[in-house]
Amino acid sequence: MQTKREQLIPILQEVQEKEGYLSRQSIVKISKQLNLPESKVYGVASFYNQFRFQPGGKYEIQICRGTACHVQGSLKILEILEGELCIKHGETTREGLFSLEVVACIGACGLAPVISINGEFFAKVTAEKIKNILNEFRQKEKNNDN
Repeated sequence: MQTKREQLIPILQEVQEKEGYLSRQSIVKISKQLNLPESKVYGVASFYNQFRFQPGGKYEIQICRGTACHVQGSLKILEILEGELCIKHGETTREGLFSLEVVACIGACGLAPVISINGEFFAKVTAEKIKNILNEFRQKEKNNDN
């Protein structure tokens, strides 16, 4: 059965769902399967925010940058997260514990500013709350290691 070019995005979504991200090897394999240049496959994947090219952290942090969150200071929260984690949004911490993603809207405007960690929402976050939240997840990891 011949795979068609129109299936590129669904194939990219399926690979990312299975592997957690789009690896270099998966881009090469998809390009061969669809008879497309690797640059075309990468170009399409990099155009959409939903695709990532490195593994996510064990704890995937999403920070909302929608209007309500912006007005309530989510830019400052983003800067604090980047500083605390020593990464920029779109990156994963060296030990693979946290990844940070900016999203346009989480849909929890009444809780602004809001972050989500693996789907768990944290409302009206402040600099102090961020540090406590991160420390809780770090402590959870230490306890799991013992």
